[in-house]
Amino acid sequence: MIDFFNIELDDSNNTPKYKQIVESISQLIQSGNIKYGQKLPSINQVSFDYYISRDTVEKAYSILKESGVIESIKGRGHFVVNSKPKTQNRILVVFNKLSSYKKEIFNTFCETLGETASIYFHVHHCEFENFKTIINENLNGYNYYVIMPHFNNFNFKKFNTLMQKIKKEKIILLDEIIPNFTHYNSCIYQDFKDDIFSALNEAKQNLLKYKTLCLVFPKGFNYPYPTLIVQGFMFFCIINNIKSELISQIHSLHKIKKNTAYIVVKESDLVNLIKNIRLSQLELAQEVGVLSYNDTPLKEILSNGISVISTDFKAMGKTAAKTIIENKSVLQKNEFKFIERNSL
Repeated sequence: MIDFFNIELDDSNNTPKYKQIVESISQLIQSGNIKYGQKLPSINQVSFDYYISRDTVEKAYSILKESGVIESIKGRGHFVVNSKPKTQNRILVVFNKLSSYKKEIFNTFCETLGETASIYFHVHHCEFENFKTIINENLNGYNYYVIMPHFNNFNFKKFNTLMQKIKKEKIILLDEIIPNFTHYNSCIYQDFKDDIFSALNEAKQNLLKYKTLCLVFPKGFNYPYPTLIVQGFMFFCIINNIKSELISQIHSLHKIKKNTAYIVVKESDLVNLIKNIRLSQLELAQEVGVLSYNDTPLKEILSNGISVISTDFKAMGKTAAKTIIENKSVLQKNEFKFIERNSL
């Protein structure tokens, strides 16, 4: 059933009729005269009732649809999907995975936006086909698309083709910048190669007392880590003439090497490393060092404090939210730093 309501149109107003329709319907929804889930009159019906062209009504409905106020269902008509069009953005958030770090970004993003947005969350698990399905099923009804583009096998052409289906102004990229890809409004990213190089330089005086730096970089997992981390690590070691070692994991029986500082990416490797250091009876921060990638509250207290190199996840979520609140375009490298504790 389609409830009756009046769309206010003023012939003496210089504002185009399609904009008047958008404004009138938005106000009716905001005031509660048109409710969430309610079906709107058809384009033909509005055209007939108000003596205006079908193209004018179609343009107004298209704007309401693009802004996430209404949604069209094939064969059924147009329905209200945002009961607060004046105050709320509908935002589709698509992350590559769930982790304590991603949750920190997401939670800060949501807290900063507060009641100004309705947020819909999906995970593509680093599989492009999953991501493609999520995007294709949600092409309409959102004001913004916040995307983490980490994939197992990245294909620029396929990604670019898919993103062209969404207006550039609606796309916000998080965590990674894609070379030669410019179809986005904002990007808040980590520069994985430069970040680890710069952070290791900050930690240089702590690291030079060890003969070897060993990077524990995971391989063969469903969720890939950026290989630029390895490049930045190797570059640091070469520039500073430090002996380097690269291994893929720390297993439960791993033999800990004296005079080595371990840089650990994965948390399960960190746990095994700390256990094995204790079993080896080597003195932490004297005979063996530990530097962990990405900070968590637990690392502040584990073994009296684990030194970390980490981006500011809360800052990333907050910056992304502010681009929406302030309606601005941002290209910003997220802060990455060395935090000294008691493990080096």
